Amino acid sequence: MTASTKFLDDFQALRPKLFGVAYRMLGDAYEAEDVVQDAYLRWHDADHESIEKPSAWLVTVVTRLAIDRARRAAAERVQYVGSWLPEPIATDFGERTDKLVETESDLSIAFLVLLERLGPEERAAFLLRDVFETEYDEIAQTLDSTPGAVRQMVHRARERVRRDQVRFTVAPDARERLLDRFVAAINTADQDELLALFSDEATFTSDGGGNASAARRVVVGRERVARLLAGVSTKWLRYLSHHFAEINGERGVVTMHGDQVFAVTTFAIEGDRIVAGYRMMNPERLRRIRRPDT
Repeated sequence: MTASTKFLDDFQALRPKLFGVAYRMLGDAYEAEDVVQDAYLRWHDADHESIEKPSAWLVTVVTRLAIDRARRAAAERVQYVGSWLPEPIATDFGERTDKLVETESDLSIAFLVLLERLGPEERAAFLLRDVFETEYDEIAQTLDSTPGAVRQMVHRARERVRRDQVRFTVAPDARERLLDRFVAAINTADQDELLALFSDEATFTSDGGGNASAARRVVVGRERVARLLAGVSTKWLRYLSHHFAEINGERGVVTMHGDQVFAVTTFAIEGDRIVAGYRMMNPERLRRIRRPDT
Protein backbone atom coordinates (compact mmCIF):
# COMPACT_ATOMS: atom_id res chain seq x y z
CA MET A 1 0.00 0.00 0.00
CA THR A 2 1.40 3.37 -0.99
CA ALA A 3 1.54 6.26 1.47
CA SER A 4 -1.05 8.21 -0.52
CA THR A 5 -3.43 5.24 -0.52
CA LYS A 6 -3.01 4.76 3.22
CA PHE A 7 -3.78 8.36 4.14
CA LEU A 8 -6.88 8.25 1.91
CA ASP A 9 -7.99 4.98 3.53
CA ASP A 10 -7.43 6.48 6.98
CA PHE A 11 -9.68 9.39 6.10
CA GLN A 12 -12.41 7.24 4.57
CA ALA A 13 -12.49 5.02 7.66
CA LEU A 14 -13.01 8.09 9.84
CA ARG A 15 -15.51 9.86 7.57
CA PRO A 16 -18.64 8.58 9.41
CA LYS A 17 -17.35 9.88 12.72
CA LEU A 18 -16.29 13.20 11.20
CA PHE A 19 -19.66 13.70 9.55
CA GLY A 20 -21.39 12.69 12.78
CA VAL A 21 -19.52 15.36 14.74
CA ALA A 22 -20.13 18.07 12.14
CA TYR A 23 -23.82 17.24 11.63
CA ARG A 24 -24.59 17.28 15.34
CA MET A 25 -22.68 20.52 15.73
CA LEU A 26 -24.47 22.27 12.85
CA GLY A 27 -27.83 20.53 12.38
CA ASP A 28 -27.28 20.84 8.63
CA ALA A 29 -26.14 17.91 6.49
CA TYR A 30 -24.86 20.03 3.60
CA GLU A 31 -22.82 22.23 5.93
CA ALA A 32 -21.52 19.10 7.65
CA GLU A 33 -20.40 17.64 4.33
CA ASP A 34 -18.63 20.89 3.48
CA VAL A 35 -16.81 20.77 6.81
CA VAL A 36 -15.71 17.19 6.17
CA GLN A 37 -14.53 18.13 2.68
CA ASP A 38 -12.56 21.08 4.06
CA ALA A 39 -10.99 18.72 6.58
CA TYR A 40 -10.04 16.34 3.78
CA LEU A 41 -8.27 19.12 1.88
CA ARG A 42 -6.26 19.96 4.99
CA TRP A 43 -5.55 16.28 5.55
CA HIS A 44 -4.36 15.95 1.94
CA ASP A 45 -1.83 18.75 2.42
CA ALA A 46 -0.72 17.71 5.91
CA ASP A 47 2.62 16.17 6.90
CA HIS A 48 1.23 12.72 7.66
CA GLU A 49 4.47 11.36 9.08
CA SER A 50 4.29 13.91 11.89
CA ILE A 51 0.70 12.98 12.84
CA GLU A 52 0.67 10.27 15.50
CA LYS A 53 -3.11 9.87 15.79
CA PRO A 54 -5.01 10.60 12.56
CA SER A 55 -8.35 10.29 14.35
CA ALA A 56 -7.50 12.94 16.93
CA TRP A 57 -6.02 15.24 14.28
CA LEU A 58 -9.05 15.02 12.01
CA VAL A 59 -11.63 15.32 14.79
CA THR A 60 -9.81 18.44 15.98
CA VAL A 61 -9.89 19.98 12.50
CA VAL A 62 -13.57 19.13 11.96
CA THR A 63 -14.57 20.40 15.40
CA ARG A 64 -12.77 23.71 14.97
CA LEU A 65 -14.23 24.21 11.50
CA ALA A 66 -17.70 23.36 12.82
CA ILE A 67 -17.34 25.80 15.71
CA ASP A 68 -16.49 28.60 13.27
CA ARG A 69 -19.47 27.74 11.09
CA ALA A 70 -21.78 27.48 14.10
CA ARG A 71 -20.80 30.99 15.14
CA ARG A 72 -21.55 32.34 11.67
CA ALA A 73 -24.82 30.41 11.50
CA ALA A 74 -25.99 31.91 14.79
CA ALA A 75 -25.50 35.41 13.36
CA GLU A 76 -27.16 34.50 10.04
CA ARG A 77 -30.24 33.03 11.73
CA VAL A 78 -31.19 36.47 12.99
CA GLN A 79 -32.39 37.02 9.40
CA TYR A 80 -34.00 33.58 9.05
CA VAL A 81 -37.74 33.71 8.36
CA GLY A 82 -39.67 32.00 11.15
CA SER A 83 -38.36 29.20 13.37
CA TRP A 84 -35.18 27.32 12.47
CA LEU A 85 -35.01 23.54 12.89
CA PRO A 86 -32.22 21.05 12.23
CA GLU A 87 -32.28 19.46 8.79
CA PRO A 88 -33.84 15.97 9.00
CA ILE A 89 -32.05 13.00 7.48
CA ALA A 90 -33.62 9.70 6.48
CA THR A 91 -32.13 6.70 8.24
CA ASP A 92 -34.10 3.85 6.72
CA PHE A 93 -34.20 4.38 2.97
CA GLY A 94 -32.30 2.46 0.30
CA GLU A 95 -29.15 4.62 0.15
CA ARG A 96 -28.96 5.21 3.88
CA THR A 97 -27.70 8.61 4.94
CA ASP A 98 -26.87 7.23 8.37
CA LYS A 99 -23.97 5.27 6.89
CA LEU A 100 -22.22 8.62 7.19
CA VAL A 101 -23.23 9.23 10.78
CA GLU A 102 -21.49 6.28 12.52
CA THR A 103 -24.12 5.97 15.25
CA GLU A 104 -27.79 6.80 15.51
CA SER A 105 -27.62 7.47 19.25
CA ASP A 106 -28.37 11.06 20.16
CA LEU A 107 -29.37 11.88 16.61
CA SER A 108 -33.03 12.80 17.06
CA ILE A 109 -34.35 16.21 16.04
CA ALA A 110 -35.47 16.75 19.65
CA PHE A 111 -31.89 16.20 20.82
CA LEU A 112 -30.43 18.49 18.15
CA VAL A 113 -32.90 21.19 19.19
CA LEU A 114 -31.68 20.86 22.78
CA LEU A 115 -28.09 21.25 21.57
CA GLU A 116 -29.02 24.65 20.16
CA ARG A 117 -29.18 25.90 23.75
CA LEU A 118 -25.42 25.49 24.00
CA GLY A 119 -22.70 27.75 22.68
CA PRO A 120 -20.47 26.24 19.97
CA GLU A 121 -17.53 25.35 22.25
CA GLU A 122 -19.81 23.95 24.95
CA ARG A 123 -21.70 21.93 22.33
CA ALA A 124 -18.43 20.54 20.96
CA ALA A 125 -17.15 19.53 24.39
CA PHE A 126 -20.44 17.84 25.29
CA LEU A 127 -20.69 15.92 22.00
CA LEU A 128 -17.08 14.78 21.99
CA ARG A 129 -17.34 13.51 25.55
CA ASP A 130 -20.86 12.12 25.87
CA VAL A 131 -21.60 10.98 22.31
CA PHE A 132 -18.16 10.12 20.95
CA GLU A 133 -16.51 9.19 24.28
CA THR A 134 -13.40 11.29 23.74
CA GLU A 135 -10.96 11.68 26.63
CA TYR A 136 -10.90 15.04 28.41
CA ASP A 137 -7.22 15.62 27.56
CA GLU A 138 -7.95 15.21 23.86
CA ILE A 139 -11.00 17.50 24.01
CA ALA A 140 -8.89 20.11 25.79
CA GLN A 141 -6.34 20.03 22.98
CA THR A 142 -9.10 20.32 20.40
CA LEU A 143 -10.61 23.36 22.12
CA ASP A 144 -7.27 24.87 23.15
CA SER A 145 -8.35 24.64 26.78
CA THR A 146 -7.50 22.65 29.91
CA PRO A 147 -8.97 19.30 31.04
CA GLY A 148 -10.39 20.97 34.13
CA ALA A 149 -12.14 23.67 32.13
CA VAL A 150 -13.51 21.05 29.73
CA ARG A 151 -14.89 19.00 32.62
CA GLN A 152 -16.76 22.04 33.88
CA MET A 153 -18.02 22.79 30.38
CA VAL A 154 -19.29 19.24 29.90
CA HIS A 155 -20.91 19.23 33.35
CA ARG A 156 -22.83 22.43 32.60
CA ALA A 157 -23.91 21.11 29.20
CA ARG A 158 -25.15 17.85 30.72
CA GLU A 159 -27.28 19.75 33.18
CA ARG A 160 -28.81 21.85 30.40
CA VAL A 161 -29.38 19.00 27.93
CA ARG A 162 -29.60 15.62 29.62
CA ARG A 163 -32.26 16.64 32.13
CA ASP A 164 -34.76 17.36 29.38
CA GLN A 165 -33.58 14.53 27.14
CA VAL A 166 -34.37 11.91 29.79
CA ARG A 167 -37.98 13.08 29.76
CA PHE A 168 -38.19 12.24 26.07
CA THR A 169 -37.20 8.58 26.47
CA VAL A 170 -39.99 6.29 25.24
CA ALA A 171 -40.18 2.67 24.13
CA PRO A 172 -40.36 2.14 20.34
CA ASP A 173 -43.71 0.34 20.54
CA ALA A 174 -45.23 3.25 22.53
CA ARG A 175 -43.91 5.72 19.94
CA GLU A 176 -45.36 3.57 17.16
CA ARG A 177 -48.82 3.51 18.77
CA LEU A 178 -48.83 7.28 19.29
CA LEU A 179 -47.77 7.99 15.73
CA ASP A 180 -50.38 5.57 14.38
CA ARG A 181 -53.01 7.56 16.27
CA PHE A 182 -51.49 10.86 15.12
CA VAL A 183 -51.65 9.95 11.43
CA ALA A 184 -55.19 8.59 11.83
CA ALA A 185 -56.21 11.87 13.48
CA ILE A 186 -54.74 14.14 10.82
CA ASN A 187 -56.19 11.93 8.07
CA THR A 188 -59.65 12.71 9.48
CA ALA A 189 -58.91 16.21 10.88
CA ASP A 190 -60.03 14.88 14.26
CA GLN A 191 -59.29 17.74 16.64
CA ASP A 192 -60.54 15.87 19.72
CA GLU A 193 -58.17 12.97 19.07
CA LEU A 194 -55.30 15.39 18.51
CA LEU A 195 -56.10 17.01 21.86
CA ALA A 196 -55.82 13.59 23.51
CA LEU A 197 -52.40 12.95 21.96
CA PHE A 198 -50.61 16.09 23.16
CA SER A 199 -49.57 17.09 26.67
CA ASP A 200 -51.04 20.25 28.19
CA GLU A 201 -47.96 22.38 27.54
CA ALA A 202 -47.04 20.76 24.23
CA THR A 203 -45.25 22.82 21.58
CA PHE A 204 -45.22 22.57 17.81
CA THR A 205 -42.45 24.15 15.74
CA SER A 206 -42.66 24.55 11.96
CA ASP A 207 -39.73 25.55 9.74
CA GLY A 208 -40.72 26.96 6.35
CA GLY A 209 -37.68 29.18 5.95
CA GLY A 210 -39.76 31.70 4.01
CA ASN A 211 -40.12 29.11 1.23
CA ALA A 212 -43.27 27.38 2.50
CA SER A 213 -46.35 28.46 4.40
CA ALA A 214 -45.58 27.62 8.03
CA ALA A 215 -46.33 29.05 11.46
CA ARG A 216 -43.59 31.59 12.13
CA ARG A 217 -43.78 31.22 15.89
CA VAL A 218 -43.71 28.17 18.10
CA VAL A 219 -47.29 27.12 18.86
CA VAL A 220 -47.70 26.47 22.61
CA GLY A 221 -50.47 24.51 24.37
CA ARG A 222 -52.31 21.43 23.19
CA GLU A 223 -55.49 23.32 22.29
CA ARG A 224 -53.59 25.59 19.93
CA VAL A 225 -51.52 22.73 18.52
CA ALA A 226 -54.59 20.58 17.91
CA ARG A 227 -56.45 23.47 16.30
CA LEU A 228 -53.49 24.22 14.01
CA LEU A 229 -53.07 20.61 12.90
CA ALA A 230 -56.77 20.03 12.42
CA GLY A 231 -57.03 23.22 10.37
CA VAL A 232 -54.10 22.27 8.14
CA SER A 233 -55.54 18.77 7.71
CA THR A 234 -58.95 20.12 6.74
CA LYS A 235 -57.44 22.44 4.15
CA TRP A 236 -55.07 19.90 2.60
CA LEU A 237 -56.88 16.61 3.27
CA ARG A 238 -57.49 15.76 -0.38
CA TYR A 239 -53.95 16.55 -1.48
CA LEU A 240 -51.65 15.02 1.13
CA SER A 241 -50.64 11.49 2.09
CA HIS A 242 -48.70 10.52 5.20
CA HIS A 243 -46.08 7.78 5.48
CA PHE A 244 -44.00 6.47 8.36
CA ALA A 245 -40.23 6.58 8.06
CA GLU A 246 -37.16 6.44 10.23
CA ILE A 247 -35.97 10.02 10.58
CA ASN A 248 -32.81 10.74 12.55
CA GLY A 249 -32.96 7.28 14.09
CA GLU A 250 -36.60 7.51 15.21
CA ARG A 251 -40.00 6.90 13.68
CA GLY A 252 -41.40 10.03 12.09
CA VAL A 253 -43.89 11.05 9.43
CA VAL A 254 -43.13 12.02 5.84
CA THR A 255 -46.00 13.95 4.25
CA MET A 256 -46.26 13.85 0.46
CA HIS A 257 -48.02 16.18 -1.97
CA GLY A 258 -48.23 13.95 -5.01
CA ASP A 259 -44.65 12.85 -5.69
CA GLN A 260 -43.14 15.77 -3.78
CA VAL A 261 -42.13 15.74 -0.12
CA PHE A 262 -44.33 18.34 1.57
CA ALA A 263 -43.12 18.01 5.18
CA VAL A 264 -41.27 15.83 7.66
CA THR A 265 -42.61 15.70 11.21
CA THR A 266 -40.82 14.27 14.24
CA PHE A 267 -41.74 14.23 17.91
CA ALA A 268 -40.52 14.34 21.47
CA ILE A 269 -42.65 12.02 23.60
CA GLU A 270 -43.01 11.65 27.35
CA GLY A 271 -44.97 8.66 28.58
CA ASP A 272 -48.12 8.43 26.46
CA ARG A 273 -48.22 12.05 25.30
CA ILE A 274 -46.46 14.11 22.65
CA VAL A 275 -44.66 17.00 24.33
CA ALA A 276 -43.18 18.58 21.20
CA GLY A 277 -43.63 18.33 17.45
CA TYR A 278 -41.07 19.48 14.88
CA ARG A 279 -42.16 19.94 11.27
CA MET A 280 -39.69 20.74 8.50
CA MET A 281 -41.45 22.32 5.50
CA ASN A 282 -38.61 24.25 3.89
CA PRO A 283 -38.15 22.51 0.51
CA GLU A 284 -34.49 23.51 0.40
CA ARG A 285 -33.90 21.40 3.51
CA LEU A 286 -36.01 18.43 2.44
CA ARG A 287 -34.00 17.48 -0.62
CA ARG A 288 -32.49 14.45 1.12
CA ILE A 289 -35.90 12.98 1.89
CA ARG A 290 -37.85 10.91 -0.59
CA ARG A 291 -41.14 9.03 -0.41
CA PRO A 292 -40.79 6.06 1.94
CA ASP A 293 -41.30 2.58 0.52
CA THR A 294 -44.88 1.56 1.13
